Amino acid sequence: MTAAASTRRTIGTGTPGPLGDSLSEHRLSDGSQVVVRRTARRKNGLSAFEEDGQVVIAVPARLTLEDEGYWVPLMVAKLEQGRQRRTAAAGRSDEELMRRSLALSKKYLGSRAVPESVRWVTNQNGRWGSATPSRRTIRISHHVQGMPDWVLDYVLLHELAHLIHPNHSAAFWAELAGYGQLETAKAFLTGASFASHRNLSGMGGDDDIDG
Repeated sequence: MTAAASTRRTIGTGTPGPLGDSLSEHRLSDGSQVVVRRTARRKNGLSAFEEDGQVVIAVPARLTLEDEGYWVPLMVAKLEQGRQRRTAAAGRSDEELMRRSLALSKKYLGSRAVPESVRWVTNQNGRWGSATPSRRTIRISHHVQGMPDWVLDYVLLHELAHLIHPNHSAAFWAELAGYGQLETAKAFLTGASFASHRNLSGMGGDDDIDG
């Protein structure tokens, strides 16, 4: 997790802080202290990580104390958000994806879509989900982990519908019409794709199907 300080004009006018480790006045939401690590080797950018049970924010030696006051809370917030996403994702196993898919199929598709497998994958960076109708398999990108349940449900339902209609025909979209948060979920994913800068195309085209 990095933030490129070089892409933002410096807001500080003071002098850099001392080299080495020092305790920041900023704390985690649970009250834990944060270590600021300044090294001459780091020329730009900041990173946040955990080391021996303590959060460390590594910063360039030249960063001013005023800039430190701006960046440290920002980096800590990003690290804590990452923790929250990982905690949420931990409860979403492949088995949970299958149970969720079967429940969605029953509720919205009359149990007509019955996948052989539904699993998370980490090698799918250009689409949120994909389905192979001939094998009745569904793969969900790990980028969906940590998103709201109603977004995950839309991604699953979208791929389940592809087990019935292997294209984006009118009949395909008719299958999804009963999902109340259809348009909201689609808008969420469009925004997430834009914001993440991961080149995720979402599921708006015909490229989310594996042959």
